[in-house]
Amino acid sequence: MVKFKRYLLVVKPGIIFGNLIATVGGFLLASQGRPDWALLGATVLGVALVVASGCAINNCIDRDIDACMARTKTRVLVTGAMSVRAALTHGLVLGVAGFACLAWWTPALAVAWVAFGFIIYVGVYSLWTKRSSVYGTVVGSLSGAVPPVAGYCAAAGHWDNGALILLVMFCLWQMPHSYAIAIFRFADYKRAGIPVLPVVRGISAAKRQIVLYILAFFVATIMLVVGGYAGYGYLAVACATSAWWLKMALGGRRAPDDIAWARQVFIFSIITITALCITMAVDPQVPVHPLAML
Repeated sequence: MVKFKRYLLVVKPGIIFGNLIATVGGFLLASQGRPDWALLGATVLGVALVVASGCAINNCIDRDIDACMARTKTRVLVTGAMSVRAALTHGLVLGVAGFACLAWWTPALAVAWVAFGFIIYVGVYSLWTKRSSVYGTVVGSLSGAVPPVAGYCAAAGHWDNGALILLVMFCLWQMPHSYAIAIFRFADYKRAGIPVLPVVRGISAAKRQIVLYILAFFVATIMLVVGGYAGYGYLAVACATSAWWLKMALGGRRAPDDIAWARQVFIFSIITITALCITMAVDPQVPVHPLAML
């Protein structure tokens, strides 16, 4: 049981769960009320295995950084509870199984998007930009936006403006979410030498960026309704959550405690995206105008 727990912890189950909510949301949005449940199951399983693979490999890459951060210094590769070889093998096996599942059951376009996200996360973000550039968060946002797009493409079988809106929407969401983490974990990131925006350009600059990205995210969420992909129930939730999130972000200018404020922005970012994933899943529409297809 202890050994199983190590193999579970190294794949970051919380991250897997969050990505699967987005995957299901994208899939059910594209299904337009007529989901193929077997295809959904295969998509969820394949994405879960690939995300788990990426997380395990990321833990191998980041073990030196993790040792410097209070939040991550107890991870199994830092403490020595699990060897790097075991974690890497575990990750590779999960990745092969995940891609095999996706290749067998889902459209090639969905597989391609999952592969793109995996390469960006493991190769470009983890191995390069996270350690070397203030724009690492932007690069990482691309991989974070892949699960809903992959779910959408799995159900639709093609690329259209709905998939594009999801890609933009989730990329934009990742930015304030990540900057909020970097603010309330400022000391950890500085100690580990990770060049995130608050460390490199200051917390005030990060606060301004958070507001701008939430504004852009607000517009992107509405585009699902403008494009005919989601209904008015989704629109009500999108407006309410985005507006409240924006109000919280604007409060950062006079926040007496930056850490407490950033935690609130971070927590509400999760509430916002979860609510949107649920409502896009239960309130999909069939686009009727010619601009729905690219």
